[in-house]
Amino acid sequence: MTSGEVRVVRRQWWAWAVVVLVVAAAVAPLVVVWLTNPDDQRLVDLDVYRTGGQMLLEGRPVYDYVTPPPQLLPFTYPPVAAMLAVALAEMSWGTAQWVWTAGIFVALAVTVWLSFRQALRKYVPWVFALLMVACAYLMPIRDQVRFGQVDILLVALCLADCMVKRPWWPRGFLIGLATAVKLTPGVFLIYLLVTRQWRTFFMASFTTAALTLLPFVVIPRDASQFWFSALLDPNRLGSNAGTTNQSIRGMLIRLYLPETATAAIWLVIVAVVGWYGFRGARDAYRANDQLTAVALVGLMAVLLSPVAWIHHLAWVVVVLGAIVGDGRDQVRLRVAAGVWLYYVLPIPWWGVSLKAAEIPGVSLVLGKIVQNGFGLGALVLVWLLVSWLPKRRQIA
Repeated sequence: MTSGEVRVVRRQWWAWAVVVLVVAAAVAPLVVVWLTNPDDQRLVDLDVYRTGGQMLLEGRPVYDYVTPPPQLLPFTYPPVAAMLAVALAEMSWGTAQWVWTAGIFVALAVTVWLSFRQALRKYVPWVFALLMVACAYLMPIRDQVRFGQVDILLVALCLADCMVKRPWWPRGFLIGLATAVKLTPGVFLIYLLVTRQWRTFFMASFTTAALTLLPFVVIPRDASQFWFSALLDPNRLGSNAGTTNQSIRGMLIRLYLPETATAAIWLVIVAVVGWYGFRGARDAYRANDQLTAVALVGLMAVLLSPVAWIHHLAWVVVVLGAIVGDGRDQVRLRVAAGVWLYYVLPIPWWGVSLKAAEIPGVSLVLGKIVQNGFGLGALVLVWLLVSWLPKRRQIA
């Protein structure tokens, strides 16, 4: 926040107190549904994080253990993530659930504020409340709460590193931290390179390297096992062909082509999409539209990754902010509303149901397209941000 924004918040403290209550009430059904699930179905990814931290506390190999039945999920993150997860392991399971869920909404609040800052200049508390509730019910954000995922925190870290005007931390540090914890934010290193933000690039690279090498000193056995064994096993991530994998590779795998053909097609498409997306991000940065650039890079993290679950699409919040802009263009507002609705609905699962219906000549082809709906939608969003949005600005 700028000093002026801070003064506005202080003057309207009572309104912000009401906003907190309104947002809490609005998202309560979402929280209650998932935090009252049967214990073995509740925040299963958070359980993975805690298990990693627990293994370190007990001196056992992090990558040899899995969460209790029926999930049996292995720890798939870099070893520094297990070190950070020790704090979660020190908490009781009940406390960790509430602390983590609260953290998800704090990270969402930071993301919403930074993504819609241009549109929040007037009627800030009430519009912010509306945006918070709307974004909380996007399917990728609902899945953050359902699984206890970390993605929205990583979004907030990368977004803050790029968008905060005068950060109190060395710019690039948060991108480095996010990359060290979950690798996929490493696409921001490419972005920093192509936009020649050298100081930020070197800080991000240094932080990533330092947090990657640190476990080799503290927990060398686990560090070696991750980088030279666990990382190379794609099956640790779950079924790559599953509907929830909406990356380009996931969509291609579900075509069930020969493995060699799938790999070759994937590499070509990744090269084309990567070139188009990073070029668009560079152009947006040069046009002083940092938010659109960040949104594009976030979409690259989803599309170019070998595996990108639906909850990885938490970047849609940033995309919506880029489309909305200052909120004065009615066409952009309508497009944003359409994108919001699209990612609220469980479209990929409609594709699964359509395939199961076995309607001759329809179910298989249309079902596969709908099943890949969020990934295909992300490709359309890349086009919107790279080609449509600059033309819309010129018209406006």
